[in-house]
Amino acid sequence: MTQPSTITQRFLSKPNQLGVVAVGFNGGQCKLGVEAAPMALIEAGLLTQLKDDLDYEIHHDDTVHFYENLIPAEDPDHRGMKKPRAVSAVTERLSQQVYEHAREGKFVLTLGGDHSIAIGTVSGTAKAIRERLGREMAVIWVDAHADLNTPEMSPSGNIHGMPMAFLTRLAREDRRDIFGWLQDEHTINLRKLVYIGLRDVDRGEKQLLREHGIKAFSMHDVDRYGIGKVVEMALAHIGNDTPIHLSFDVDGLDPQWAPSTGTPVRGGLTLREGDFICECVHETGNLIAMDLVEVNPSLESLGASETIRAGCSLVRSALGDTLL
Repeated sequence: MTQPSTITQRFLSKPNQLGVVAVGFNGGQCKLGVEAAPMALIEAGLLTQLKDDLDYEIHHDDTVHFYENLIPAEDPDHRGMKKPRAVSAVTERLSQQVYEHAREGKFVLTLGGDHSIAIGTVSGTAKAIRERLGREMAVIWVDAHADLNTPEMSPSGNIHGMPMAFLTRLAREDRRDIFGWLQDEHTINLRKLVYIGLRDVDRGEKQLLREHGIKAFSMHDVDRYGIGKVVEMALAHIGNDTPIHLSFDVDGLDPQWAPSTGTPVRGGLTLREGDFICECVHETGNLIAMDLVEVNPSLESLGASETIRAGCSLVRSALGDTLL
Protein backbone atom coordinates (compact mmCIF):
# COMPACT_ATOMS: atom_id res chain seq x y z
CA MET A 1 0.00 0.00 0.00
CA THR A 2 1.39 3.39 -0.98
CA GLN A 3 1.77 5.94 1.82
CA PRO A 4 1.49 9.73 1.72
CA SER A 5 4.82 11.51 1.38
CA THR A 6 6.67 12.32 4.60
CA ILE A 7 8.80 15.01 2.93
CA THR A 8 8.24 18.49 4.36
CA GLN A 9 7.29 20.90 1.59
CA ARG A 10 9.13 24.21 2.02
CA PHE A 11 7.22 26.46 -0.33
CA LEU A 12 3.65 25.12 -0.26
CA SER A 13 1.35 26.40 2.45
CA LYS A 14 -1.20 23.71 1.49
CA PRO A 15 1.07 20.78 0.60
CA ASN A 16 -1.66 18.13 0.59
CA GLN A 17 -3.83 20.12 -1.82
CA LEU A 18 -3.39 19.53 -5.52
CA GLY A 19 -4.61 22.02 -8.11
CA VAL A 20 -5.09 20.13 -11.38
CA VAL A 21 -5.45 21.78 -14.78
CA ALA A 22 -6.23 19.53 -17.75
CA VAL A 23 -5.20 21.16 -21.04
CA GLY A 24 -6.36 19.58 -24.29
CA PHE A 25 -4.39 21.92 -26.53
CA ASN A 26 -2.43 20.80 -29.60
CA GLY A 27 -1.85 24.12 -31.40
CA GLY A 28 1.86 24.40 -30.62
CA GLN A 29 2.59 21.67 -33.17
CA CYS A 30 0.84 20.06 -36.12
CA LYS A 31 -0.01 16.47 -35.08
CA LEU A 32 -3.50 15.71 -33.84
CA GLY A 33 -4.01 13.49 -30.81
CA VAL A 34 -2.06 15.17 -28.01
CA GLU A 35 -5.28 16.99 -27.03
CA ALA A 36 -6.68 13.61 -25.87
CA ALA A 37 -3.89 13.03 -23.33
CA PRO A 38 -5.42 14.64 -20.21
CA MET A 39 -8.57 12.55 -20.43
CA ALA A 40 -6.54 9.41 -21.16
CA LEU A 41 -4.38 10.00 -18.08
CA ILE A 42 -7.43 10.67 -15.91
CA GLU A 43 -9.27 7.62 -17.26
CA ALA A 44 -6.18 5.55 -16.48
CA GLY A 45 -6.83 6.42 -12.84
CA LEU A 46 -4.12 9.01 -12.21
CA LEU A 47 -6.15 11.43 -10.08
CA THR A 48 -7.79 8.58 -8.17
CA GLN A 49 -4.34 7.16 -7.36
CA LEU A 50 -3.11 10.56 -6.15
CA LYS A 51 -6.19 10.92 -3.95
CA ASP A 52 -6.50 7.39 -2.58
CA ASP A 53 -2.86 6.28 -2.42
CA LEU A 54 -1.03 9.54 -1.72
CA ASP A 55 -3.78 11.35 0.25
CA TYR A 56 -3.97 14.46 -1.90
CA GLU A 57 -7.05 16.64 -1.82
CA ILE A 58 -7.76 17.16 -5.52
CA HIS A 59 -8.97 20.55 -6.76
CA HIS A 60 -10.05 19.99 -10.35
CA ASP A 61 -12.99 21.45 -12.25
CA ASP A 62 -13.63 18.05 -13.93
CA THR A 63 -13.03 19.73 -17.28
CA VAL A 64 -10.50 19.20 -20.01
CA HIS A 65 -9.96 22.70 -21.37
CA PHE A 66 -9.79 22.91 -25.15
CA TYR A 67 -10.23 26.71 -25.19
CA GLU A 68 -12.22 26.62 -28.44
CA ASN A 69 -13.67 30.06 -27.72
CA LEU A 70 -10.16 31.55 -27.64
CA ILE A 71 -9.03 30.19 -31.01
CA PRO A 72 -9.19 32.95 -33.66
CA ALA A 73 -10.85 32.27 -37.01
CA GLU A 74 -7.79 33.61 -38.79
CA ASP A 75 -4.27 33.15 -37.46
CA PRO A 76 -1.65 33.87 -40.11
CA ASP A 77 2.03 33.17 -39.44
CA HIS A 78 3.96 35.89 -37.62
CA ARG A 79 7.78 35.92 -37.57
CA GLY A 80 7.55 32.37 -38.89
CA MET A 81 5.44 31.18 -35.93
CA LYS A 82 2.46 28.96 -36.72
CA LYS A 83 -0.85 29.70 -34.92
CA PRO A 84 0.75 32.43 -32.78
CA ARG A 85 -2.50 34.11 -31.69
CA ALA A 86 -4.11 30.83 -30.67
CA VAL A 87 -1.11 29.73 -28.62
CA SER A 88 -0.83 33.17 -27.03
CA ALA A 89 -4.51 33.35 -26.07
CA VAL A 90 -4.58 29.81 -24.67
CA THR A 91 -1.36 30.18 -22.67
CA GLU A 92 -2.52 33.51 -21.25
CA ARG A 93 -5.72 31.91 -19.97
CA LEU A 94 -3.80 28.89 -18.70
CA SER A 95 -1.30 31.14 -16.93
CA GLN A 96 -4.17 32.66 -14.96
CA GLN A 97 -5.62 29.22 -14.11
CA VAL A 98 -2.28 27.97 -12.81
CA TYR A 99 -1.64 31.24 -10.94
CA GLU A 100 -4.96 30.97 -9.10
CA HIS A 101 -4.01 27.55 -7.70
CA ALA A 102 -0.38 28.48 -7.00
CA ARG A 103 -1.10 31.74 -5.17
CA GLU A 104 -3.09 29.73 -2.59
CA GLY A 105 -0.04 27.61 -1.82
CA LYS A 106 -1.26 24.46 -3.55
CA PHE A 107 0.88 22.18 -5.71
CA VAL A 108 -0.16 22.65 -9.35
CA LEU A 109 -0.27 19.69 -11.73
CA THR A 110 -0.92 20.46 -15.40
CA LEU A 111 -1.72 17.62 -17.78
CA GLY A 112 -1.12 18.63 -21.42
CA GLY A 113 -1.28 19.11 -24.29
CA ASP A 114 1.85 19.94 -26.27
CA HIS A 115 4.83 21.66 -24.66
CA SER A 116 3.80 25.14 -25.84
CA ILE A 117 1.46 25.13 -22.82
CA ALA A 118 4.51 25.65 -20.59
CA ILE A 119 4.41 29.32 -21.59
CA GLY A 120 1.21 29.40 -19.53
CA THR A 121 2.10 27.03 -16.71
CA VAL A 122 5.60 28.31 -15.93
CA SER A 123 4.54 31.96 -16.18
CA GLY A 124 1.62 31.32 -13.82
CA THR A 125 3.69 29.67 -11.10
CA ALA A 126 6.52 32.21 -11.49
CA LYS A 127 4.10 35.09 -10.93
CA ALA A 128 2.49 33.40 -7.91
CA ILE A 129 5.85 32.62 -6.27
CA ARG A 130 7.05 36.19 -6.77
CA GLU A 131 3.86 37.54 -5.20
CA ARG A 132 3.54 35.01 -2.41
CA LEU A 133 7.18 34.57 -1.41
CA GLY A 134 9.00 37.44 -3.12
CA ARG A 135 11.45 35.17 -4.89
CA GLU A 136 12.40 33.61 -8.19
CA MET A 137 11.76 29.96 -8.97
CA ALA A 138 13.78 27.43 -10.93
CA VAL A 139 12.67 25.25 -13.83
CA ILE A 140 13.87 21.70 -14.46
CA TRP A 141 13.05 20.87 -18.07
CA VAL A 142 13.19 17.13 -18.85
CA ASP A 143 13.00 16.72 -22.61
CA ALA A 144 14.75 15.36 -25.68
CA HIS A 145 14.55 18.92 -27.03
CA ALA A 146 15.64 22.26 -25.58
CA ASP A 147 12.51 24.14 -26.79
CA LEU A 148 14.69 27.25 -26.80
CA ASN A 149 14.27 28.34 -30.42
CA THR A 150 13.47 31.97 -31.05
CA PRO A 151 10.87 32.42 -33.80
CA GLU A 152 13.51 33.39 -36.35
CA MET A 153 15.70 30.37 -35.50
CA SER A 154 12.95 27.75 -35.54
CA PRO A 155 13.23 25.23 -38.40
CA SER A 156 9.51 24.34 -38.18
CA GLY A 157 7.70 27.41 -36.85
CA ASN A 158 5.94 25.17 -34.30
CA ILE A 159 5.70 27.04 -31.01
CA HIS A 160 6.13 23.91 -28.88
CA GLY A 161 9.83 24.31 -29.76
CA MET A 162 9.95 27.89 -28.39
CA PRO A 163 8.45 28.10 -24.87
CA MET A 164 11.74 28.50 -22.98
CA ALA A 165 12.85 31.25 -25.36
CA PHE A 166 9.79 33.33 -24.45
CA LEU A 167 9.89 32.43 -20.74
CA THR A 168 13.54 33.53 -20.43
CA ARG A 169 13.11 36.66 -22.61
CA LEU A 170 15.52 35.37 -25.24
CA ALA A 171 12.50 35.86 -27.50
CA ARG A 172 10.24 38.89 -27.08
CA GLU A 173 7.13 40.11 -28.81
CA ASP A 174 5.41 43.44 -28.20
CA ARG A 175 2.08 42.61 -29.82
CA ARG A 176 -0.52 42.11 -27.13
CA ASP A 177 -2.21 39.27 -29.03
CA ILE A 178 1.08 37.41 -29.58
CA PHE A 179 2.75 36.93 -26.16
CA GLY A 180 2.82 40.66 -25.41
CA TRP A 181 0.97 39.76 -22.19
CA LEU A 182 4.15 38.13 -20.82
CA GLN A 183 5.60 40.48 -18.20
CA ASP A 184 8.81 40.32 -16.16
CA GLU A 185 6.84 38.77 -13.29
CA HIS A 186 6.18 35.75 -15.53
CA THR A 187 9.75 35.07 -16.56
CA ILE A 188 12.57 32.73 -15.60
CA ASN A 189 16.20 33.62 -14.86
CA LEU A 190 18.51 31.75 -17.23
CA ARG A 191 20.68 30.82 -14.22
CA LYS A 192 17.68 29.02 -12.69
CA LEU A 193 16.99 26.82 -15.73
CA VAL A 194 18.33 23.25 -15.91
CA TYR A 195 17.82 20.74 -18.71
CA ILE A 196 18.01 16.95 -18.35
CA GLY A 197 17.85 14.39 -21.16
CA LEU A 198 18.67 16.54 -24.21
CA ARG A 199 19.60 14.68 -27.38
CA ASP A 200 17.94 16.49 -30.33
CA VAL A 201 19.04 20.13 -30.09
CA ASP A 202 19.01 22.52 -33.04
CA ARG A 203 22.21 24.31 -33.99
CA GLY A 204 20.91 27.73 -32.95
CA GLU A 205 19.79 26.34 -29.59
CA LYS A 206 23.24 24.85 -28.96
CA GLN A 207 24.71 28.30 -29.55
CA LEU A 208 22.25 29.90 -27.10
CA LEU A 209 22.98 27.27 -24.45
CA ARG A 210 26.71 27.98 -24.75
CA GLU A 211 26.45 31.78 -25.04
CA HIS A 212 24.28 32.12 -21.95
CA GLY A 213 25.94 29.40 -19.88
CA ILE A 214 22.63 27.56 -19.43
CA LYS A 215 23.02 24.39 -17.37
CA ALA A 216 22.13 21.46 -19.60
CA PHE A 217 22.67 17.73 -19.13
CA SER A 218 22.43 15.76 -22.35
CA MET A 219 22.14 11.99 -22.63
CA HIS A 220 25.94 12.04 -23.03
CA ASP A 221 26.14 13.32 -19.44
CA VAL A 222 23.65 10.72 -18.24
CA ASP A 223 25.81 8.02 -19.85
CA ARG A 224 29.02 9.46 -18.44
CA TYR A 225 27.98 10.21 -14.87
CA GLY A 226 24.83 8.14 -14.30
CA ILE A 227 21.42 9.61 -13.55
CA GLY A 228 22.14 9.90 -9.81
CA LYS A 229 25.10 12.22 -10.29
CA VAL A 230 23.32 14.22 -13.02
CA VAL A 231 20.34 14.94 -10.78
CA GLU A 232 22.68 15.80 -7.90
CA MET A 233 24.53 18.32 -10.11
CA ALA A 234 21.27 19.75 -11.46
CA LEU A 235 19.88 20.33 -7.97
CA ALA A 236 23.21 21.76 -6.74
CA HIS A 237 23.11 24.29 -9.59
CA ILE A 238 19.63 25.44 -8.57
CA GLY A 239 20.50 25.62 -4.89
CA ASN A 240 18.61 24.18 -1.95
CA ASP A 241 16.48 27.22 -1.18
CA THR A 242 14.63 27.69 -4.48
CA PRO A 243 11.09 26.64 -5.48
CA ILE A 244 11.13 24.25 -8.46
CA HIS A 245 8.73 23.87 -11.38
CA LEU A 246 9.28 20.52 -13.14
CA SER A 247 8.24 20.47 -16.79
CA PHE A 248 8.41 16.90 -18.08
CA ASP A 249 8.02 16.13 -21.78
CA VAL A 250 7.31 12.42 -22.11
CA ASP A 251 9.66 12.33 -25.12
CA GLY A 252 12.47 12.78 -22.60
CA LEU A 253 12.00 9.05 -22.13
CA ASP A 254 13.29 6.65 -24.75
CA PRO A 255 10.59 5.54 -27.24
CA GLN A 256 10.97 2.05 -25.78
CA TRP A 257 9.16 3.37 -22.70
CA ALA A 258 7.06 6.19 -24.19
CA PRO A 259 6.55 5.50 -27.91
CA SER A 260 3.25 7.34 -28.30
CA THR A 261 4.52 10.91 -28.60
CA GLY A 262 4.76 13.35 -31.50
CA THR A 263 8.54 13.75 -31.76
CA PRO A 264 10.19 10.58 -30.40
CA VAL A 265 13.99 10.44 -30.33
CA ARG A 266 15.87 7.24 -29.69
CA GLY A 267 18.56 7.00 -27.03
CA GLY A 268 16.62 8.58 -24.19
CA LEU A 269 15.98 8.06 -20.49
CA THR A 270 14.60 4.78 -19.19
CA LEU A 271 11.34 4.93 -17.29
CA ARG A 272 13.29 4.21 -14.09
CA GLU A 273 15.60 7.15 -14.79
CA GLY A 274 12.59 9.38 -15.42
CA ASP A 275 10.94 8.24 -12.19
CA PHE A 276 14.24 8.76 -10.36
CA ILE A 277 14.44 12.40 -11.49
CA CYS A 278 10.90 12.97 -10.23
CA GLU A 279 11.56 11.16 -6.93
CA CYS A 280 14.70 13.19 -6.25
CA VAL A 281 13.06 16.51 -7.05
CA HIS A 282 10.19 15.60 -4.71
CA GLU A 283 12.68 14.70 -1.96
CA THR A 284 14.10 18.23 -1.97
CA GLY A 285 10.83 19.52 -0.52
CA ASN A 286 11.08 22.38 -3.04
CA LEU A 287 8.80 21.16 -5.84
CA ILE A 288 5.78 23.40 -6.33
CA ALA A 289 4.43 22.46 -9.78
CA MET A 290 4.69 19.89 -12.55
CA ASP A 291 3.68 19.69 -16.20
CA LEU A 292 3.35 16.40 -18.03
CA VAL A 293 3.14 17.00 -21.78
CA GLU A 294 3.29 15.47 -25.27
CA VAL A 295 1.57 12.14 -24.55
CA ASN A 296 -0.31 11.34 -27.76
CA PRO A 297 -2.89 8.58 -27.15
CA SER A 298 -4.02 8.55 -30.79
CA LEU A 299 -0.83 6.75 -31.79
CA GLU A 300 -2.28 3.50 -30.42
CA SER A 301 -0.30 1.26 -32.73
CA LEU A 302 2.87 2.75 -31.26
CA GLY A 303 1.96 1.84 -27.68
CA ALA A 304 -0.35 4.51 -26.29
CA SER A 305 -1.25 2.52 -23.18
CA GLU A 306 2.45 2.06 -22.27
CA THR A 307 3.04 5.78 -22.70
CA ILE A 308 0.03 6.67 -20.56
CA ARG A 309 1.22 4.28 -17.84
CA ALA A 310 4.67 5.85 -18.00
CA GLY A 311 3.15 9.33 -17.65
CA CYS A 312 1.14 8.27 -14.60
CA SER A 313 4.29 6.78 -13.04
CA LEU A 314 6.25 10.02 -13.53
CA VAL A 315 3.53 12.12 -11.88
CA ARG A 316 3.14 9.74 -8.94
CA SER A 317 6.92 9.77 -8.41
CA ALA A 318 7.01 13.59 -8.39
CA LEU A 319 4.19 13.64 -5.85
CA GLY A 320 5.81 11.33 -3.34
CA ASP A 321 5.23 7.74 -4.46
CA THR A 322 8.18 5.56 -3.43
CA LEU A 323 9.34 2.03 -4.16
CA LEU A 324 9.56 1.18 -0.44
